[in-house]
Order: sequence, then structure tokens, then C-alpha cells
Amino acid sequence: MIISLDPCVQSENQHDSPSNALAPVFDLGRVQYSLPASLISLVVASDVLAMGLSSNVIVLIELAHSDQVVKVPIPRKPAEFSIYKLFLDPSGRHLIITSLEGENWYLFKSWKKPKQLKTFKMVMKLNGTIYEAILDAEEDFFKSQERYLNPVFTLPERQAITGINSDFFPSIDPKKALVVVITTSRIYQFTGMLPRRSEEGGRVFGTLFAAYREIAPKISELPGNIRYSELHYYTLNSGQSQSLPRDIAWMTSPGIYHGMLNFQSTTDDFIDGAQLFPYPTLSTSPSAPNDSPQPELPISMALTEFHFVLLYSDRIAAISVLDESFAYEEVLPLKHGEIVRALTADPVRKTYWVYTDQSLFELIVGNEDRDVWKINLQKENFDVALKYAKTAGQRDLILSSHAHALLKAMRYFPAARAFAQCSVPFEDVALKFLDVNERDALRSYLMLRLEQTRKSDLTQRMMLATWLVEFYLSKCDELDDLIAASSTMHDIDNVKTGRSILEEDVRRFLDLHKDDLEPDTIYELIQSHGRTDVYLFYAALIGQVERVVEHWILVEEDWVKAIDTISRQSNLELYYRFGPVLMRNAPRETVDSWIRQPTLDPLRLVPALLQFQFAPRDPLSPNQATRYLNHVIFEQLNTSSTLHNLVITLHTSPAAGSNEDDGPLLRFLAMAPVDPLTGKPYYDLDYALRLCSEAGRIQPCVHIYSQMGLWESSVDLALEKGDLELAKLNADKPEDDPPLRKKLWLKIAKFVVQDKKDIKMAMRFLESTELLKIEDILPFFPDFVVIDDFKDEIANALESYSAQIESLKSEMDDATRSAESMKEYIVGLKNRFVTVDAGERCSVCTFHILTRQFYVFPCHHAFHADCLVGLTKEYLPAHALRRLLVLQDEIVKGKAGSVDRSDAKLIDGNTISWQPETQRALLSQNFATPTQNGHRQTNTIGRNLLSAGDRLRDLIVPDALVTVITSPAGWIPGIGGAQKNTLVESEAGKRLEKLRSELEDILASACPLCESVIAGLDKSFTKGESDITWEV
Repeated sequence: MIISLDPCVQSENQHDSPSNALAPVFDLGRVQYSLPASLISLVVASDVLAMGLSSNVIVLIELAHSDQVVKVPIPRKPAEFSIYKLFLDPSGRHLIITSLEGENWYLFKSWKKPKQLKTFKMVMKLNGTIYEAILDAEEDFFKSQERYLNPVFTLPERQAITGINSDFFPSIDPKKALVVVITTSRIYQFTGMLPRRSEEGGRVFGTLFAAYREIAPKISELPGNIRYSELHYYTLNSGQSQSLPRDIAWMTSPGIYHGMLNFQSTTDDFIDGAQLFPYPTLSTSPSAPNDSPQPELPISMALTEFHFVLLYSDRIAAISVLDESFAYEEVLPLKHGEIVRALTADPVRKTYWVYTDQSLFELIVGNEDRDVWKINLQKENFDVALKYAKTAGQRDLILSSHAHALLKAMRYFPAARAFAQCSVPFEDVALKFLDVNERDALRSYLMLRLEQTRKSDLTQRMMLATWLVEFYLSKCDELDDLIAASSTMHDIDNVKTGRSILEEDVRRFLDLHKDDLEPDTIYELIQSHGRTDVYLFYAALIGQVERVVEHWILVEEDWVKAIDTISRQSNLELYYRFGPVLMRNAPRETVDSWIRQPTLDPLRLVPALLQFQFAPRDPLSPNQATRYLNHVIFEQLNTSSTLHNLVITLHTSPAAGSNEDDGPLLRFLAMAPVDPLTGKPYYDLDYALRLCSEAGRIQPCVHIYSQMGLWESSVDLALEKGDLELAKLNADKPEDDPPLRKKLWLKIAKFVVQDKKDIKMAMRFLESTELLKIEDILPFFPDFVVIDDFKDEIANALESYSAQIESLKSEMDDATRSAESMKEYIVGLKNRFVTVDAGERCSVCTFHILTRQFYVFPCHHAFHADCLVGLTKEYLPAHALRRLLVLQDEIVKGKAGSVDRSDAKLIDGNTISWQPETQRALLSQNFATPTQNGHRQTNTIGRNLLSAGDRLRDLIVPDALVTVITSPAGWIPGIGGAQKNTLVESEAGKRLEKLRSELEDILASACPLCESVIAGLDKSFTKGESDITWEV
């Protein structure tokens, strides 16, 4: 049979792959099983297949294990017992075998043989009675499986019941049930509540049917002359315990009565959308004449999800439930004389079986929903069609058809959504909406297409986003025009609200798709519509704040908003770029924004600050440039000399309206930070002096002179301008140089006396300083001046001098008395003595102290003279050592060598013996240095005399000094005897005695042991690195 297709369906087939289009929905296959006897009845449930043979044998096959076939014979001879029909519950465990003789048997899945149901003979009475029975599958020899069998209801017409089915309402009301009963011409619906607890023996349905003894159930009648009918259900998820059937079909004489079960129905009719499908005419049916084909009644039927499967005497056919069209027809491969029995279905596994008396066929249903989308598309059930579409081409065709249908129905926004999901060309959709002037729907379509476009398709996204911006702006213009033209309308507030919402949508769109837009194009587009608010929002959104600032400055001249815009962002370059113009027009607000941004580089703001150098200023308002610089210098502690110099430049710059007040400049000069290394301010003193001089700022110049240390210049300049107080202030600044201070005060005094020529003023001037007296300023007075004007001051000065003289005289008397007292004390020291024990020993050599000349100190330390010299030289400082060497040289060498041999006289007939060479040899020996490699080093004495420390100590010869110290007074080395001679009285002898006395003062000025303790605090306890005596 050729099925004509709608054009849209034909175009869809072009999208489907060939294999998918040719995949069959139904396929009939013969089961490879040899029947040992004629097949009478077959049932299938939960993959369990049960066959009743004419030989009274039940064949059981679990389809999951089809190689395992179980045969259960019924203990009856074929002549005594003939199988009529088998009934299998959905679980596939309980099987009831009925016979033509009215005898019934029960077979449980695990049993080896069936058991007879003796009380079930009455069931075979075809009188329309409904029985409720309970069977027990427990094997007990003394107990019957027939626990309960009782009639619960009899149909009024007493027609034979051909089908019955019951369902509970588990998800809605678990105690409610629906029972559907059919005869050959009627269908009955019984519903009611079940008892909470079953009655004795497990009775359940008695209560339900008892309600219909007085009232009639819901009955639908389809009269006909057929003697058989079938009832079929279809359940989507039949494997689930609480699943309910969805579809119902009743095969009757006029046709197939079918509909959907509605368990939530509020009436007594639970079949929704009930329809009668008349049987189709089979054109190739052998029983129908070719000229006038007549519908043929099917032998049996089955219900699938989308088809009625009809079984005829020679063929099988499938009719679509959706459009009642032929979906499948196939002639059965029957043998001669083979009789078709029926069509059965597995309600759980959804398998379908055709059986004859000699063969078994399986009808494989696959890809059943292949054409469901196509049928629903023809019916314009687009949602259902889309649900069953399997390929992208099918979905696209459904969406396209749906979109066109919506557009035709003038449902533009849903059409836009549908068009955005299909492949209809973009330009076609745009033209369709523009033709009907639906720009809002077109905007919705563009938005959806933009969301679906890949991020990598930059050009497409940019075009869509730009067009959407144009639509948004145009819509805003339309609302503006509507508001302007409808100012008197009562709904003007609604229009304004709509405009606000649209403007918010514009901002949201720009924020969401800013990466898809080209800024220059969008700027031009926004400006062409005159949307300043959108322009500013977009510029700020993409970070181009400079455009916002330029707008406020160049267009609006709103300086405060420009400053606020700059302050709200983090790009410092905008501060530098727009600083000059903002400083010129809104200086206070500009400086405030600068102060709030501490990361600014003040040096880059210098061009903006220079705007104030010559700009007119309000004398009542502060200089904003210097305010910022003061903040940078004193708060941020900036040390840049450029900024410090700029402050002075601004203070000294001539400006209209300025009164040239030196106060701000002087305050800055006085408080300006100084460099801790140089002690000078960070600004350039020469530059500041030049600016102040050119501007005629005298007080600042004086201050700068003082900063430079040019005190005289500062005082001269102050006096030149007649500022006496300033001159006196600077005259007192060199505190560490009293002569200079006096000189500066004399300059001021000369100015007061000679320039002011006011004697009284000059006298008052003297009271302001203690450095000058009346006599200091008298030379500045004229030669012929009347003394009466300052005679009191002169008298006061003379009295002051007299008092000073008396004070000095008193101090001199005190000093004289102190000197006399000291002389008396010194004389008393000569008579001071120390008692020395006979056993006293030298503190150095430990020999008895009385063996040779010794010294005793107040601390009771005693030393031999030579030991004292050797010990004392170890702690004496370098200058004392050098003096000791000089004394040693003059006493030993110089004096001995200066005695003239020709002056020696005979005394008492003896001749003075003189041996200067011996003394020189001794001195040179003592001064000799160690030898190296057997040769004496030369010219070392000069170098040793110039060295300090240990080298000087090596040059001191204790023996030579001791010889001089221990010699009697008046004795000269080289002259024998101790006779008194004239040389002692000579001047040389006196000088020698003086030198020896000085030598003793150096050596015996302090105890060397006590003094060395202090002098050796910084010396190590060990004498060398090799000393191990200090190791622990």
C-alpha cells in the first residue's frame, strides 16, 4: 500500500538517513520450535511462555532460557478432556487451564503437575456472573488450593463475559479500584472503595460490587452480531508495581472502541477521548470481491503504544492509533490447512505472538515511534512531535512548521522563539517580522539567535548585538515621542514606567554583551539617537572613562561631575590629563579629589598647579595650588625640591587681587622640612632668594639670608627697609658666635642712632639686648650732642662698671687666699713621711727595699729606683715617653758633653778625671737595636724616636736614668769625688738639677701599680696566642 505524504513530511525524509527511514516498525518471524501436537492456546507474561496442546500437555518456556522446555501433562485422556484456553497472571507464575468440559486446573510455576479446581466448574456457565476467587499455591496434601470462590455480581443482561480487568489507584487512593468488564456488545465500568481489611478468607471485591446492586454501573453499548470480543490494556511502565494502564481497547463487532484511562476522573466514566475505529478494508483480502471490498472482522488483536495489531485468517496488519492509517500488513506464511488461532501479548515485556494450530510466530515491534513525530506534525501537535523527533532534521522541520504556524496565527513572540530554534534563514525571518511591522518580536528573535551563536563566531555576534542596540534605541525614541505626544493621556505614567524598564533592559544588554560590540560603532549609534545617558553608561561600562569626562567637560561643562567621574575610577592618567582644565575651573573640588588619591605623582600635576601662577584669585579664598602642595609636603612628607620651589614660586607670583601678604610665604619658609643630612631646607635657597628679591618680598629675603648663614646681609636688608624688629630678630640667631652677634647689634644700634636720630629710642634699644652698653653706641652720636638726654644711662653704666670692679676685686682676693693655702699645703708635703719596715720588699723584684735607693708611695707600694723606672715606662702615654726620652738625652748626653775639659781646675792638688767617651759609649750601647744576620741596623734611632707605644719604651734606658736620679745633689757624671767645686754653682748645674727634678716628677707622680690597673683595662690577659694557661 502506498501512503501519500504531506509535502513537509516529504522534505523531512530528505533529512533522515536512509537506514533510519527504512528501518521497519514490525517484523514477523517464525519461532523455531516443533510442536509435538496441535496448539490450542498460548499465553505469555514476564517472559514466560505457556502453550496448551491438544495432547493435554502444558509446555512452559522461560524465554530467557529458551533451551529449557518444561512439559507438564494433565492427567486426563484427550477423549475426556479438551483444553479450551489458558490464563496466565502478569507475573508468569500462576496458570489456569480451562476445558470445554468445564473442568479447570491450576499450575504454579514450580509445580511438577497441575491440580484440579473442583469448585470452578460453575465458572464455565456463560451467564454473566463475576466470581472472586483466591488460590493458594502451597503444596499441602490435606489442603486444597481453592481457598475461596464466590460470585460477587451478575450482569443484568446475563451475557457471557468475554474480558475483565481490575486496577487499583495506588498513587491517588490505594483503597479504590476500577473494574472493567466486557461482553460482545457492552463494556461496564465498576469503581468503588475497598475495605481497609480484607474479609475472612481474603475477600476484597464484595464491597465494591455490593454498591451496584441498587444502581447500574457505567455501561457503553456497541451492538453487533460477533460472538467474541477482547479487552486490551497498554501500560507504559508495566514493570513497576504502582504503574497504571494508559490506553484501553475493546475489540467489538463495529470496530475497536479505544480511549485513554483517566484515574482522576470525577465522574463514573474513566475512559477519556473514547473513539470507535472501524475495521479497515483489506484490498487484497481473498474473501472480499475485487469490485466492492468489505471490511473483514479480525480474529484477534493486540494493543501497542501507537498501533492496533489485527490478526486475520491469513494475514496480520497494524493500524496507527494516531491517524488510523495502515502502518504494516503482512501475509502469514501458512501451510495448507493451517488454522490461525489468536494473537497474544506479554503485558510486562511488550512482546507479541501469533500462533496457529501448527506454528508460532513472534511479531517484533521496534522503532514503533518512528513516524509518531510525522503524524503529530501533520496534526500540528508540535510539542508531541518534538518529543518523538529523533534526528536534528526532524526537530528542525517541526520547529520550522511550528514557527510558521505561530506567525500565521499572529502569535509573534512565540513565533520568534520557534524561529530562533530552527534553521530558517535569518534574513527570511527578519523580513517576515518587518513585513508585519513587529519590531519587538524581531528584537526577541535577534536576542535568542545571539544567545545561540557560538562565542567563536565573532562577526555574527557583533552584527546581531549591534542590530539589537539599534532596536533598543529606536524603541526608546518611540516611547519618548509617545510621552511627548500623549502628555494629556491618563496612562502616561504607564508609558513612562515602560520606558524606564526598557532603558534598564538596554543597560543590562550592554553589560551582558559588551564583548560582542565594537565601541566606535556603538558610540556613533548612540550619539545618532541622542541618548546621552546610554552613551555615558556604555563608556563607563567598557572602561573608557575618558569619554565620560570629556562629555562633562567639553559638552556639559559640568566640572563637578567630571571630577566625580575621575574620582570613581582607578586610572591615574585621567588625573594628569584633565588636571589643568579642572584646576582652572573648579580648583577646590579638584584639589579635594587629589588629596583623596594619595598614589598620585605630584610632579606630574605641576602643569595643572602652574595654572594658578598668574590666574586671578579671590583674596578671601585660599590658594588651592599651595593647599595641595602643603598637603603633599607636610602630610605626605614629599621631599622633592621641585615641589618645594613651586610653593615659593606660587607665593611670589603676581596675581590680580593679591595683596602680597608675606604671611603664607613666611610660614612656609619657617616650617618647611629640612634635610637631616645637610640641615638645610629642600627648596633651593638661591632660587628662593632670587624670586623674593624680584618680587620685593623683604621679610622672606631676610629669612632666606638667615637660612644661608648670611646674618649681616639679613640684618642689612632689614635695616635697609627700616624693619627694626626683623633686624633684631635676625641679630640674635647666631647664638654660637657672640662677637658676630655683637657686631650685628652694633649695626642695628648705628641705624637707630644715626638714621633714626632718636636718642630716647636709642636708649630703649639698649634695654633690648645685653650685648651692648652705652659706651658701645656713644661713638655713633654726633660730636655736639647734649648729654642731658642720656646722662642717666651714662650714670647707670658707670655704676654698673663700679659694681663689676668690686666683684672682680673680691674674686681676686679669694684667688690670692686660695694660692697661699696651697703653698702652705705643698710645704707641708715635704715634711710628710712613711714608716718602712726592715723587711719591706720591692713590689717588682721582691728584694729587700733597703738594699738600694727606693721610692715609697702613699698606697704603701715600694719600688727600687731602677724597678720604678722599668715599671713606669710600661703605662706612660706616648707624649710622656717622648718627654722622658728628651730628659734622658739632655741629662745623660747633653750635659755631660757640654763640660769643657779646659775648664777643669786642680782642687786640693788633684785633677778632675773626665771620660766623656765612656759615657757616650754607654749611651750608644743602651740605644742600640738588635742585630739581624750578624749586622747592626743603621739609622734606627731616628725612626724609633718618631714611633710611639712599645717602640718608645724600648728607647728608655733605666740604668742611665737611675744613675742620674741616685747621684748626690750637685754631682756631675764624669767628675770624680764628691768635693764641692765651682761647677755646682754654675748655671749648667742648676739646669741639670731642674731637669732631674722634672724627671722625678714624671716617674714618681703616681704609683705605677695602681695607675697601671686603669691604664691596662683594654689589654688582654694573655700575652700571645700560644698561651694555654687560660684554657679550662
